Amino acid sequence: MALEQIKKHFQQLVDISEEDWQFFASKLTKASFKKKDAILRTGQVENHLSFIEQGMVRFFIPEETKDITFAFAFENNFVSAYDSFLTQTPCTYGIEALSDTILWQVSFDELQEIYAKTTVGNTIGRLASEDLFLKKSARELSLLNNTAEERYLKLFSERPELIQKIPLKYLASYIGITPQALSRIRKRIS
Repeated sequence: MALEQIKKHFQQLVDISEEDWQFFASKLTKASFKKKDAILRTGQVENHLSFIEQGMVRFFIPEETKDITFAFAFENNFVSAYDSFLTQTPCTYGIEALSDTILWQVSFDELQEIYAKTTVGNTIGRLASEDLFLKKSARELSLLNNTAEERYLKLFSERPELIQKIPLKYLASYIGITPQALSRIRKRIS
C-alpha cells in the first residue's frame, strides 16, 4: 500500500513507466522511527533521500540551553538534510521524529544508480531537489518578510490538522519567538 502511495505521488508529477517504477521501488527501504527518535544526528552524513509515508519531523540546531527548530516536514513530502546528502559531508543540524514516523528511503549510491539506469530518474531527483529548495527558500523569505504572527498563521493555514500536534516550544522556536509570546499570539487570534 505504501509503495502505491509513493507511486501515485510520482505519477502526479511525472510520467513513469512500470519498468522504471519497479527499478526505483526496488531501491527503496522502509525505516520506522518512534516519536523523539533521531533520524539524523548532528555530525552524521546524510545518506538518504526519504519520502514520508506517515508522521512528521523537525529539523533543528542543538544548543546548550534550547534547540533551534528551523523546519518541519509532513506526510507525502520529501525529507533530507539535503546539503549533507549532496556533498556527503557531516550535517550541522539534526532531524527528529515528532510522531511515530515511517520513511521510504533511497541511499545516495542507489539514487546515482537510478539516475544512470532509468529514463525518469533524473526527473524524480530534480523534482525532489526542487521541492526541498522551494521549502527552504519560502522559509528564508518568510523570516525576512513576515512577522511572527504571520509565520504562525501561514503554518497553521497550510497544515492545521498537524500544527496542533507539534509541541509549542518547537513552534515558537520555528517562528523565532518564545513559547510565552506564541501563547499570546494564539490567544489573540482564537
